[in-house]
Amino acid sequence: MHRLVTQAAQRTPNAPAIHDGATTTTYYELDERANRIAAGLQAQGITKGDRIVIHAEKSADTIALMQAALRVGAIYVPVAPSNPPARVEKIIKSAQPKLVVTAPHTAPTANRQPEIHSPHPDDPAYVLYTSGSTGEPKGVCISHRNAQAFVTWAAQETGLHQADRLSNHAPFNFDLSVFDLYGAFHAGAAVDLVPSDLAYRPAELTDFLTTRGITVWYSVPSALLLMMRQGLLNRDNTLRVCIFAGEPFPPDQVLELRKAWPNTRLFNWYGPTETNVCTSHEVHDVDPSRPLPIGTPSCGNEVELHNNEIVVTGPTVMLGYWGEQPQQGPHRTGDLGRRTNGVLEYTGRKDAMIKIRGHRVELGEIETALAGHPQVSAVAVTVKGTGLEAKLHATVVPRNDERPGLIGLKRHCAERLPSYMIIDSLAVVDELPRTANGKTDRNALSRGTQ
Repeated sequence: MHRLVTQAAQRTPNAPAIHDGATTTTYYELDERANRIAAGLQAQGITKGDRIVIHAEKSADTIALMQAALRVGAIYVPVAPSNPPARVEKIIKSAQPKLVVTAPHTAPTANRQPEIHSPHPDDPAYVLYTSGSTGEPKGVCISHRNAQAFVTWAAQETGLHQADRLSNHAPFNFDLSVFDLYGAFHAGAAVDLVPSDLAYRPAELTDFLTTRGITVWYSVPSALLLMMRQGLLNRDNTLRVCIFAGEPFPPDQVLELRKAWPNTRLFNWYGPTETNVCTSHEVHDVDPSRPLPIGTPSCGNEVELHNNEIVVTGPTVMLGYWGEQPQQGPHRTGDLGRRTNGVLEYTGRKDAMIKIRGHRVELGEIETALAGHPQVSAVAVTVKGTGLEAKLHATVVPRNDERPGLIGLKRHCAERLPSYMIIDSLAVVDELPRTANGKTDRNALSRGTQ
């Protein structure tokens, strides 16, 4: 992973590596910048295994810092600026970094060649923090082997080549960005960074996709659906590959996409952050009466169903959660599935984790944040609607006669959770419904919010 940019720079030094707004960075410039930062990091005592938290916007400087971290054997921890300070503090407390960078263009540099660290394949490369059921973010630790196995497979599967121009829609702390960046570097192609404030503004995003010569697009279905509603399918484009992942894509909408783009290869990729991408389905024919398949195993993984739960073994399965015991044996995803004619379909979750706004979210983390409000005695969070229309609904029991309001609870959430985990609606009740064994009756709550 740490050599991909250098190898591309040796092959085609003047080829564009990163398009960041009106600025283009060549592979030679990116490689040189990464080396200067790597030397600066070493001068500050950063070495193998040290964590570097990068709390910054997407940019060529941010990517150079990520590359520099890998070159000195450090572990980078990307954190999107949209995270509220309280959540950033939790991530920093967990990762215990030696360095926190909020302005990558000011990262330490030195005008000498760094000592390039050659990692063991099972050395950690980066840590991606995801939602945790206890209210604490969980750090998914990905090794060089994990990432390399995925990137190599993905580049081959999609036929990436130097003339491609990939988009980068996802923030760097979201695992979809791994393909955008390292797939491009593997092929010596260019990656065009979608500004974070554009990510869910469909008119501007549609213009971005159709006017910047993008040949490979990868995003959550929600973003594509927004653009489809904005008239994307009536616009000319240069796409040869379109990939979606992270949440179910309504099959009738995929059928519309398939008909509108007959010459574009469409892929539905599946895998939680813990496994990278572990199955893939190339879309040819679409049956709108059935869920879109998540396909067959990818990247050399083995994917089995244990009591209908999707269980993954193979080279892309994470090292473990940061600060916890290493991953032992197969990874149980918590996702439910079934096989139809040898092809996997996703059928739901076996726990309180949900997919919303393109993210996997533990309802328990939202409930923990809400339970910290002084006017809340008890709380349960459920989902109203499906797909793009899915909303987070909180049912709360007040602590006293003063009833909490939606605006106050949304503000409380915004101080502790990323924007995609903020509740949309509220019901205040005297008590939560209970099952016979005394647990919160989520089925009753869900029925009440339909």
